[in-house]
Amino acid sequence: MMIAPAPGRIPGARRTTCEPNSAENAMRQKAEMIETVTRTPAGELKSPSLSNLLQHPLSFRLLSLVLVLSAWELAGRVPISPTFPTFLETLSATLEMIGEGSLQSALLVTVVPLVIGVAVSAVIGVLIGVVMGLDTRAEWLGVPVFIVLQAAPLAALIPLLVLAYGIGLATKVLIVCIMAMPVIVLNSFKAIRHAPVSLVDMGRAFLGTRRQLIAKIILPSAAPVIFAGLRLGTAAGFVGAILAELLVTPTGIGDIITYNQSIAEYPRMYGAIATVIVLSVCCVESLEWAERRFFRPEKRGQA
Repeated sequence: MMIAPAPGRIPGARRTTCEPNSAENAMRQKAEMIETVTRTPAGELKSPSLSNLLQHPLSFRLLSLVLVLSAWELAGRVPISPTFPTFLETLSATLEMIGEGSLQSALLVTVVPLVIGVAVSAVIGVLIGVVMGLDTRAEWLGVPVFIVLQAAPLAALIPLLVLAYGIGLATKVLIVCIMAMPVIVLNSFKAIRHAPVSLVDMGRAFLGTRRQLIAKIILPSAAPVIFAGLRLGTAAGFVGAILAELLVTPTGIGDIITYNQSIAEYPRMYGAIATVIVLSVCCVESLEWAERRFFRPEKRGQA
């Protein structure tokens, strides 16, 4: 006697159990692999964020700063010289000057010729460098002049500047320009001259005008080197501003340095010098941030 199959069931088909979802299996396996990788031999979980933090470029900068300040403190405690204070003594003297207000007022005096000189050097220097990079005749005329200005010892030129322009603001601004402008001009010139030839040829192939080639190909490709020149020029401008106050008239930070040196208040003297260095570093880092933010969007995520 034949038995009829149950309704809805195909003869010969095997009954199978419902398998778990493949997506759930994949997620479970991935979680197990992550747990296996992040566990130490002792069975404790290791935070992946700590490893990323240690590999961050800012961590190495902080480590370098800690090492330099520790070496400064150690050298002052040895001491390597009776005139070399420790870092803690310098920090305490700097905070005292800030509390008195003398450091802020001196910085305001120093910043005036510095800002004017660096701004003039940046605008005129970049313009001259771009013109020399685009025109061979301007290169022949200008490059030797700025190479001589960059190589000439500034201390030998300061008496001539004082004789010609006196001891006022104009002399200090001119000293800052002489220090900052050559490096800005030469970097801008090299940046324009070494623009990618293939991109320029491609622009010409698409019938781009000279103005379009300069605005859309040459200047954007030259921006990193131009900004490098601006950072170097800003640092050189700080050197020129302090030299002007030390060698022309003792005002601003230069007055604090010379006065405290004469009365053997070396922590205050080093505090003024360290303040100028910190201010210079902040300005250079600000220029680098502006470059990443506005001119190099591909590097915005980097430190």
